[in-house]
Amino acid sequence: MKPTLAPGIRYEHKFVVPPSKTVPALYPEAPEFAVMPEVFATGFLVGFLEWACIKAINPHLDWPREQTVGTHIDVSHEAATPPGFEVTARVELIAVEGKKLVFAVEAHDGMHLISKGRHERFVIDKEKFDAKLGAKKAGT
Repeated sequence: MKPTLAPGIRYEHKFVVPPSKTVPALYPEAPEFAVMPEVFATGFLVGFLEWACIKAINPHLDWPREQTVGTHIDVSHEAATPPGFEVTARVELIAVEGKKLVFAVEAHDGMHLISKGRHERFVIDKEKFDAKLGAKKAGT
């Protein structure tokens, strides 16, 4: 982690919602999702907020050796967003507690606030993380 990784880092990320990021596309295996409204899925919204947080802090890490993984998400999903709308995530790093990073996050779709809340990420060493994951896969 670079010394510049400190509270106050802000980032804004934009994304046009395609049909592939709507509720019916979330789990194609689930017939329940297939018949639901074609709007930006909460699962993809969470990923979008994570993406914005990653982009905010990567310049402040020894990327790609150092990376972050999501460890907690507490966000609302307040308004439906159809495909074709541009969503904007605004994130701010509000706390650095060792390797734990805490963000305030929100997203808008140009008409409505669609999400707000908090997200936590943890800084990892990719090589060490992959080694632990490999051991888990091997059952050791």
